[in-house]
Amino acid sequence: MSAILPGATIGILGGGQLGRMTAMAARSLGYRVQVLDPDRSCPASFVVDSCFTASFDDAHAAGDLARGSDVVTLEIEQISLASLEEAARHAPVRPEAAVLKVVQDRIRQKTWLQTSGFPIGEWRSATRAQELAAAVQQFGRDCFIKSTSGGYDGRSQIRLRPSATPASADELWKSLGSRPCVVERALTLDQEISVLVARRPRGEAVVYSPALNHHEEQILDWSAIPASLPADLFRQASDLALQISQQLQVVGLLVIEMFLLKDGRLLVNELAPRPHNSYHASERACATSQFEQAVRAVCDLPLGDASVIKPAAISNLLGDVWLGGHPPAFDRALAIPGVRLHLYEKSVPRPGRKMGHLSAIGDTAQEAVDRVLKARAAL
Repeated sequence: MSAILPGATIGILGGGQLGRMTAMAARSLGYRVQVLDPDRSCPASFVVDSCFTASFDDAHAAGDLARGSDVVTLEIEQISLASLEEAARHAPVRPEAAVLKVVQDRIRQKTWLQTSGFPIGEWRSATRAQELAAAVQQFGRDCFIKSTSGGYDGRSQIRLRPSATPASADELWKSLGSRPCVVERALTLDQEISVLVARRPRGEAVVYSPALNHHEEQILDWSAIPASLPADLFRQASDLALQISQQLQVVGLLVIEMFLLKDGRLLVNELAPRPHNSYHASERACATSQFEQAVRAVCDLPLGDASVIKPAAISNLLGDVWLGGHPPAFDRALAIPGVRLHLYEKSVPRPGRKMGHLSAIGDTAQEAVDRVLKARAAL
């Protein structure tokens, strides 16, 4: 196996903001880039050589993308296995379809984590309304219900609380599209963190410092690198992430979302075999950003240094910022020292839609968080 050197073409399945930022890193390294996405005006379309407009289950189009690529990667999990398998007939696909088969279905993912011996919270699967009712009852109506696929940024998810007006299991089942789902017992959290692992085809890997994440309405609100953790938890989180990436045999990136409980236990929440919102700050904090690292890993180049050079934080900019009756005051945000603006060129702002993010550096992670939140408030 040999490296895929600059000058080659990288195909990306998915042209959202993650594909856009990966493409920008690839172009800086001298690669040509093409993407496949259902939206001909997707964020990546403005920075790539070509864009195939097709659905993620269009195996023929995925094959066309791969025919003109030296390697194919992805920026979203919801690519059909048939598309991945067809692409793999023409170019290496990293990560492989076998990884996506585990990760893109929450029941399969949790079952794999559990049978592999990794620590996860209590959960139940529900394939019909009666099973949903039993799981909700078992968890005392203090739980999360999530569809088995999709459901990013709080979509296709329901948070149940014992104090809320109860809805029937039939109503809950129908509200999630009458599809299989997982029911997770609500946990008493101290922190939410994530850990990024980059891995080459022969197994060489680097692990990034854990990121600290804060969510509002189940959408990532801000994230900071590095998370402030005791040394033993830092090592435990890093070792756990590396073990999962090795056992899953991921080539490319894998982000492991984790819960740190009040009692000190560390549990795995979910896996993402792609660049991740919680590591956008790696562009400012680390010697090698997650996007450059993704390119290095899938092209089998030497992996970059993942050391933290300067603490950094990001805050997401949702479409709500644009819907307040006046344009966002980006000049005021950029007047705050250490702040940068990253927009994704999405044409239509909608409530809850990620339109961009702000980043900031600081002498500490908390200072970076304070700066980036101050900048967002200035909008």
